[in-house]
Amino acid sequence: MKIKFILPALTEAKSPYWRPIKYSLFPPLGLATLAAYCSPDDEIDLRDEHVETVDTEEAPDLVVIQVYITNAYRAYALADLYRSKGSYVCLGGLHVSSLPAEAAPHADSLFIGPGEDTFPVFLNDFRAGCPKKIYYNRERTIEEILPVRRDLIKRQLYLVPNSIVVSRGCPHHCDFCYKDAFFEGGRSFYTQRVDAALSEIDRLPGRHLYFLDDHLLGNQKFAAALFEGMKGMNRVFQGASTIDAILRGNLIEQAAEAGLRSVFVGFETLSQANLRQSNKKQNLGKDYADAIRRLHSLGIMINGSFVFGLDDDDKDVFNRTVDWAVNNGLTTATFHILTPYPGTRLFQQMEKDGRLLHRDWDRYDTRQVVYKTKSLKAEELKAGYDRAYQSFYSWSNIAKASLQHEQLKHCIKHFAYAGGWKKFEPLWNFIIKTKGLNKMLPLLESILSKVKKEKDGGTSPFPAIA
Repeated sequence: MKIKFILPALTEAKSPYWRPIKYSLFPPLGLATLAAYCSPDDEIDLRDEHVETVDTEEAPDLVVIQVYITNAYRAYALADLYRSKGSYVCLGGLHVSSLPAEAAPHADSLFIGPGEDTFPVFLNDFRAGCPKKIYYNRERTIEEILPVRRDLIKRQLYLVPNSIVVSRGCPHHCDFCYKDAFFEGGRSFYTQRVDAALSEIDRLPGRHLYFLDDHLLGNQKFAAALFEGMKGMNRVFQGASTIDAILRGNLIEQAAEAGLRSVFVGFETLSQANLRQSNKKQNLGKDYADAIRRLHSLGIMINGSFVFGLDDDDKDVFNRTVDWAVNNGLTTATFHILTPYPGTRLFQQMEKDGRLLHRDWDRYDTRQVVYKTKSLKAEELKAGYDRAYQSFYSWSNIAKASLQHEQLKHCIKHFAYAGGWKKFEPLWNFIIKTKGLNKMLPLLESILSKVKKEKDGGTSPFPAIA
């Protein structure tokens, strides 16, 4: 049987904001995970449209498409096309779980929620000639999950091909988070077995790992055992955590010892009122500066996430947030305009209050205002968001943020990482077009390498980055 798995490109791939390097960072693993349940005799083609084209001339027996909000229309168009050719089409993913009635006309079968338990059932039904229209996830476990079909991933097309996921979901429930609808009706956070996660890590070549988990430190017992098992593997890795987990116990020290060198942190807002409004309880009353000092003392770089447009925001929120991020030495920052995704409590409340401007999912990309604002005018919010990115990534602020570190070599690492990520777009584009992206991985590993302290209190020479 011929099976095609497709991750359609997000709408922004056609917009002025498109950064090819951002979506060439690492391979997404959702479809490669499901592909593991196919038969060895199946002829499988997996396509990530962010880095490669999709051949729409052929008509596979089965087409499986993963749908997010801003690739929904592209996904539906592909689904309709393949169905017209006689292929059986399945749709799943976050957007399908949020709005199954919208997706249903474009698919032969839908998958609601995680697919590790339903996709194998569907395959059996499909081969028997009796597939169902909708498959609902029932069992929330990945303890016995099959290894990802990494042979289907075109590693050479990504900067960091060793992406990995060892958990599902998040233990927290922020009102604006897209994940809750996906995990509705069961556990919203669960992990692999530690030995299985370590086995998956062990089969990945090279040093660098990119954990795609929403909250790598979300289960303290699991994370502690994972990091203990990773010691001595000589890995460097990046992942995501919360302020609360960073400040609690010594788990972040264990992560650093295992090789954590860069962490994504959802600060979201500096306003306690906004945190309460968003139900982001894990940040309430927490000392952001203390968490940052702790990370910097361990040599861990920080990618901070911030949301603009919450009801307590005023005209000064953009400058205030950028100044705070720079003065606290954040290496990189990701800014968003508040976006009410379908299936979230934020969407439900805004719909009830009549604040949604439209349902054009192409524009729900966290770069545009899609709701009626309160404290800020829509044009002020959009202009402030654009200005925040320009300001944070100006050479002067990159230099200023770099100088917040105590050790010179950490200053150099910060400057090289932030500058390289944001200020050399034409070079990245050239490298991607010439298919040399994977050759840049040793450079990234070098920048992420630990700056070791010498016995006399100094530091070892900074690893070469040129």
